Formats: sequence, C-alpha cells, structure tokens
Amino acid sequence: MTATVPDDTVPPALWAGFAMMCLGMFMAILDIQVVATSLPTIQSALRIRPDEMSWVQTGYLIAEVIAIPLTGFLTRVMTMRWLFVAAVGVFTGASAGCAGASDFGSLVAWRVLQGFAGGTLIPAVFSAVFLLFPERLQGIATTLAGMVAVLAPTLGPVVGGWITQTYSWHWLFLINILPGLLAMATAAFLIPAGRSDWRYLLSLDWLSLVLMAATLATLEIGLKEAPKRGWTSVVVVGLLALTAAAGAAFARRTLRAAHPVVELWTLRDRGFAIGCFLSFVLGIGLFGTVYLMPVFLAFVRGHGSLRIGEVMLVTGVTQLVAAPIAVAFERRADARLLTAFGFAAFAAGIALDAFDTRETDFDEMFWPQVMRGAAIMFCLLPPTRLALGHLPREVVPDASGLFNLMRNLGGAIGLALIDTVLYGRAPVHAERLIERLKAGDAGAAAAIGLPPELVAAQAGAPDPTALDFIFPLIEKAAFVEAINGAWAMMAMLVALGLLTVLLLGTRVHGGERAPAVGPRSSLHPSIITGPQNRAAGAGKPAASDSGTAGRNGCLQGAVSDRALDLA
Repeated sequence: MTATVPDDTVPPALWAGFAMMCLGMFMAILDIQVVATSLPTIQSALRIRPDEMSWVQTGYLIAEVIAIPLTGFLTRVMTMRWLFVAAVGVFTGASAGCAGASDFGSLVAWRVLQGFAGGTLIPAVFSAVFLLFPERLQGIATTLAGMVAVLAPTLGPVVGGWITQTYSWHWLFLINILPGLLAMATAAFLIPAGRSDWRYLLSLDWLSLVLMAATLATLEIGLKEAPKRGWTSVVVVGLLALTAAAGAAFARRTLRAAHPVVELWTLRDRGFAIGCFLSFVLGIGLFGTVYLMPVFLAFVRGHGSLRIGEVMLVTGVTQLVAAPIAVAFERRADARLLTAFGFAAFAAGIALDAFDTRETDFDEMFWPQVMRGAAIMFCLLPPTRLALGHLPREVVPDASGLFNLMRNLGGAIGLALIDTVLYGRAPVHAERLIERLKAGDAGAAAAIGLPPELVAAQAGAPDPTALDFIFPLIEKAAFVEAINGAWAMMAMLVALGLLTVLLLGTRVHGGERAPAVGPRSSLHPSIITGPQNRAAGAGKPAASDSGTAGRNGCLQGAVSDRALDLA
C-alpha cells in the first residue's frame, strides 16, 4: 500500500470540517495562555495557597503531554472523526467544570481532564493535513493549522487580560462552551467517516501506558521544580532518575510489542527524526518567547496583561502577513534553504532582545518581533513536510503525536532552563551591581537609573540607608540582565536548527509524495476513509509485513524529495 493521496478536488465541506478541527486546537492552546494571565485572580477568588497555585497549570500540562503521543492509538480505535468529537466534547465539559469549581481540588481535577482532551486535538489536526488533503493542498492546510497554533499563544494575554478586567475569572473557561458545541455539532458531519476498531483496546499494553505516563509526568514535574529547588537537589535528581528509568523501560517494552501504544520505530526514519529535532528546537523558541516577553513587560515595565497582549500582537500580525509568502516559497524552493533561513532569522530575532534595558518597551521590541513572526512559518512548513509528508497514511497519526510531543518537550525543557537563568543569575547580577555602585561606577548608576554624580559622591563608603532605598532599582536592573542572558541562551539553542540542516543531504524540494510501506502489520489501514482515500483503496487492509522487513520498510526508505509543512 502506498502513501499517495490523489489530487482530487476537495469539497468545501472538507475544508469546513478541517476549520472546525483548527477551532478546537485553537481553544486548547489559547486556554493555557488565557488562564496563565489570570492566575492571581483565580488564586484570590478560591483562596488557594501560593505554593499550590502552579498546579492549576501543571496539572493541565502533564495531562496534555501524556495525551499527545496517545493520539495515534486513539485514532486507530475511534477514527479521526469521533476522536475529535469526543475530545472537543470532553474539553468543553471540563471547561464548564472549571468555571463551576469552588475549591482548589475540584479546579485541578477539571484542569487535568481538560488537558488530556486538549492534548489530542493538536496532533489530530496535523495528521489530518496529510490524511485529508491531496499533495497540492497540504501546504495551505499546514499553513492554516500552523497559524492557528502560533497565533493562540500570542492572543492569549490580550483575551485573558480583557476578560479579567471586564468580567469574572469564570469566563476564562466559559468562552470555550459555544465554540466547543459548534465544533462538536459540525465536525460530526463534516469530517469524513472512518472505520473504528475497538478491538485495539483489548490489545492495549497497559504497562507500557503506565510507564509512558510516569515518564512524561515525572519529567514535567522535575522540570517545574528544578529552577527553584536546584538541578542537583534530591527531589529533582530523584524525579529525573525516575524519568530515565521509566523511559528506558517504556522504550524497551514498546519496541518489542506487537501492538505498541506509540509507534517508536518511526524514529528510524531519518527525515522524521530530523523533523522531530527541529520541532524540539522550535518549541524552545516558541514557548520561550511567549514566556519571556510577558515576564519582562510585567515585572520590569509594570504593564498589565491587556497592554502586554497589545505589545505582543506584532508577532501575530507579522505571521499573518508572512504566511502566504512562506507557502509560495515552500512549493518552489529548496527546503534546506528555507529551513536554514527560518531558524537563522528566528534566532536573530531572539538575539536582538538580549540587549534590553529597563527602558525597553514596544518600540524597541517591534523589529525583533517582526523578525520572529516572519521566520516562524519558515520554521514550520518545511520541517513538518519533512517529518510527516512521506510517511504512509496509517503511520501519520502516531508520527504526528511524536512530532508534536517533541515541540512540547522542547518548550518544557526550554522554560526550565530559562527559569534557571532568571532566578539563578539575577542575585549574582545584583551583587555585582552593588559592588560596582560601592566603587562609584557610573555605568552601574546608569543601569539602575541614578545620576552618576550621586553614586560617585557615595563611592568607598555608601550610606546603608541609601543602599536600602535603591535596592528595588538594583533588583530590577539585575533581573533585566538575567532576562538578557536567557534571551541569549535561547538564541543559541534555536540556532542548533541550522546545524541540523546540514544532515538533510541532497536537495529537498517540492515533488511527488514518496511511496512507503508501513513499518508494522498491526497499524490500522483505514484511519480515515474519505472520498479521496476510498479511491486510493484506503479502506482495504494493508498487506502484512512480518519480521524485520515489515518493521523497516518505510523507515529505512529515502527521505521524500519534497519540502514539507510544519505545524
């Protein structure tokens, strides 16, 4: 069985169904940012202890990261249509539960359920690109999905700030109800029907599922705790050791399983592995920039969430402008050059913010945001096609789950490293500033906003009362230095994507979708059966490939000769 999708005309109903899937994904991604902007309001309303508050977000993220790699298995069991409908339904119901929560425990419980449902929506959309659309339309579909995926975090602070200032915190969750019901009602008819196979539940390797959940949960918690406890603390070392042990056991068991929970053998495909690494690196940049800008604007500039969102809209607007340009180039140019340009421009846009001062605001952040917004689509489209475009259709849902998981893991690790720099280096910078002020350093005076002559007059034996008075200024200047260090670190990590381009080998450009043989006979051959796929014989069982040859068929094949979309 080949992985080709006929270039048939796509009916408007299919585009409408895909739009509903994008709406569901938008809700899931937006929810994280909207809630994050209003955590203090929720904490006050429900009288949650400060040390417990972070679990409102952590519970969601742990459930989400566990659900993402399960999307392929759930798609084989339920089909794409009913998995999406069920996930949106659960997400919508859990949103209502969050709005009605009256205490910390019930809120976290609903958030966990909400996160698990939301986690399946993102990879489902990106697998739909390659399962529903012919080759010539996959670039457009991926661009739409990619724009939604990156616009949601950008709009989050604006939406969250406006809701918090205008209504109550309950509406942070209630805004999901109407779009959720709309997506459920329409997707049930617009997404092509498939052939479900609930027998897969009987063959589910529950031990592998538990090991995978333990691996991802302990990793998320360990990364959350590392910046404040220290990477060498007993708790963090223990959590990361559990992650390594459970991960090794999961990989060993899954690679030998006849019916694996996640198809790890796909990582033997060179194009898919490189695409996953690029997704990981992109996650560092995407999550990091969306995190660092609000931190700077809130703690250094003193802006509220609404103003922060207005400043960050520059990135979103630039993405909208750059998207059609990226699609046009992606169909005609060498994917290696596009990927190199995207990651180079993205890293440069991040590096420009490594020179911020306490006075930096909208004007100084404008052009770095423009660079990053223009670059993101070039970081998205070619790597996505490289990773998923040449795989057989029955492998795409599993592969999409792994591909999107790598982006989330990149973001989680990147945020942990950023927090380590911020809260580890800020005290060091503060001590250095104090020493420089004691020595009468004019540069240190300028950094904190004091007249140099005033500091010079206090050189040698500064007044302790004066030091106490200016210490908040010292703290702010030290925090700016730490933020600049985090920007610089993130730029270097994102630049790793440039090195990966060298591994792509021969020229990769637009062309025909490469045929490939499924890696396992256990993979379901008809995850989605629409009019296009029935024409290609998608409803027929795939030929069984046993043994080593069955596992390695598509995975050792050449990388597709075309550039691919990223999401």
